[in-house]
Amino acid sequence: MVGLSQVLQYIMSGVTVGSIYAIVAIGFNIIYGTTGIINFAQGEFVMLGGMIAVTLASFMPLPVAVAGAVLLVMLCSGALEIFIFRRLRRPSLLQMIIITIGLSIVIQEVALHIWDEKVRSLPYFTGNECSSVRLLGAGLSPQVFWVLGTVGVTVTVLHGFLRYTIIGKAMRACASNVSAAQLAGINVANMRTLAFMVSGALGALGGCVISPITMTQYDMGTSLAIKGFAAAILGGLGNHMAAVPAGLLVGLAESVSVYFLPAAYKDAMAFAILLLVLFVRPHGLFGAPEVGTSSREF
Repeated sequence: MVGLSQVLQYIMSGVTVGSIYAIVAIGFNIIYGTTGIINFAQGEFVMLGGMIAVTLASFMPLPVAVAGAVLLVMLCSGALEIFIFRRLRRPSLLQMIIITIGLSIVIQEVALHIWDEKVRSLPYFTGNECSSVRLLGAGLSPQVFWVLGTVGVTVTVLHGFLRYTIIGKAMRACASNVSAAQLAGINVANMRTLAFMVSGALGALGGCVISPITMTQYDMGTSLAIKGFAAAILGGLGNHMAAVPAGLLVGLAESVSVYFLPAAYKDAMAFAILLLVLFVRPHGLFGAPEVGTSSREF
């Protein structure tokens, strides 16, 4: 018989990891919506954010280290778009997927040579591993609230940016119709670079806030990319807001599955959800069937 405190513990664990999947899914959606590229290197932005922040935190205050990590990853992701993706001429979807997977592998290998195989972590933003908040018998790490707060602020700011700013509206125009955006005088190439930079910054910020909880290692990006992609598909690829409930659903399913199945099967839940959605509702729970069918020019 599972007690209320244990159920709540499962739920909070699922919400925590699901929040990170939501951030990764938002990164997928930002790049896909503006460029049409499905970036499977998105998980590496999360990894780099955590790793760089750990390195910087060894000789500077934690807030400065986190800000520096976000800035560096943002610049790196922008450079990837400028020097690699911008130079491609009308690549197919399969070619783009292969390129992003290849980039993911290269980034992993570079990270391995820089930071080796050791598991690292940032210190807790507030409190420590021994301090916890009790809620109906369940123990919650103070860092959980930082994770949830980061997701909430990120979604709110991103929504306001895309909806109410000129640049945000330009990015949405590129997502809607590239040709019409060009005719309207929008610099589509710059919007694509900006999409990569925003996505990289979000991934790096997510990597920093989860580092005290999940630790950070050079090969963590692949798993996060797969689960974030599952959340993006579940919510509807290109739908930024839907990525949040979709990510939470993936995280909750993964957490609750531990009670019914051996822990070794936990990571398979993202694959199961992805396959189920692709078979039953390919456009996602909150997406429209026409999403992803508009013509794009690379």
